This record gives sequence, C-alpha cells and structure tokens, in this order.
Amino acid sequence: MNSAQLDLIFSALSDPTRRGILAELSQGESNVRSLVDHYNMSQPAISKHLRVLEQSGLISRTKRGRENIVRIDPRPIEGAIDWVKHYSQFWRMQFDAVEEYLQDKKDINTRGK
Repeated sequence: MNSAQLDLIFSALSDPTRRGILAELSQGESNVRSLVDHYNMSQPAISKHLRVLEQSGLISRTKRGRENIVRIDPRPIEGAIDWVKHYSQFWRMQFDAVEEYLQDKKDINTRGK
C-alpha cells in the first residue's frame, strides 16, 4: 500500500461521523437517505463524508433505481492494518531494546553499590 492511499484512509478515519458511518455499514449496505436520517445531518453534509470515504476506497456507491446504495469495502482497511502491524512489531522491538538497556543500567548501578 502506498503512502497516498494510507493518507486517504487515515484521513477518512480521523472523523467520528465517518467512523460511525463505517460502523453502520459494517452491518450491511444502506441508502444515503437512511444515513441522512440516522445522523440528523443535511444530505450535502452526509454526501461530503461519503465522498471522503469513497475516495479512500473504504466504501462504494451504486445506483439502484432512484436510490444511491452505499456499502463498505474492507480491502483498503486490511492494507492499513498490515501497515500498522508492521510498525507495531518494529516499535515493540524498540521498546524491548530500551527496556533491556535500562535493566542492564540498573543492574550495573546495583552491583556498584
């Protein structure tokens, strides 16, 4: 996953309304009108949030008759999870090394007394 894609995903996830929309869509697809009613926001405001989510790849929209149907797409978030896991392992190793260093320093100081 490239840096630009990660930026879009994390930017999309930074807003609580967008996270809420994703949580709702994780239960199943929805139409835009239902989202407007659920969040008590104007249709243009919800559409802006949906546009951000769509640009990040986290959702897709299709037209079914006169309705816009929105559904979640888990693939981009899986890429972001892989990125977080990679750096989580890296930082865990760094913290372990710092902890070992501090323990060695403590042992040296304890023996010197």
